[in-house]
Amino acid sequence: MTREFTGRHAAIIFVSAFTVIIGVNLTLAYSAVNTFPGVEVKNSYVASQTFDTRRHAQQALGWTVTAKEVGGLLILSITDETGTPITVQSMQAVLGRATHVQEDQSPEFTFDGTAYVAKAALNAGNWNIRLTATALDGTPFEQRVPFVVKG
Repeated sequence: MTREFTGRHAAIIFVSAFTVIIGVNLTLAYSAVNTFPGVEVKNSYVASQTFDTRRHAQQALGWTVTAKEVGGLLILSITDETGTPITVQSMQAVLGRATHVQEDQSPEFTFDGTAYVAKAALNAGNWNIRLTATALDGTPFEQRVPFVVKG
């Protein structure tokens, strides 16, 4: 006995396919909104008014910032153009993942003469340090420093 392909069968296939597509899209949209870490600035227009001035002042410092994790220690190196370690007036850092804030922490860095070091037990994967520092001359410095912890 052969079954005939009817309009009802086509409608069921059509509705089923779009139900799956819409369900997947809604799931992904919900996941994207729930994992977004938040707002960078309260008012982007106000922040944009001084962006270039702050960027030029920060670039004039000539700092290079790198981060790595070694044996349970988080090492943040800040150097000038010649590779000389930089001492900062003040520093605040938030360590976390790019995709969520559940693992965010604020490490207490101490300067060991060559780099800033803090204890940090990190799982393998991609990490970011959102660094805010002030140079000895008072120039503000802000940078996101991505690094990878090998597993």
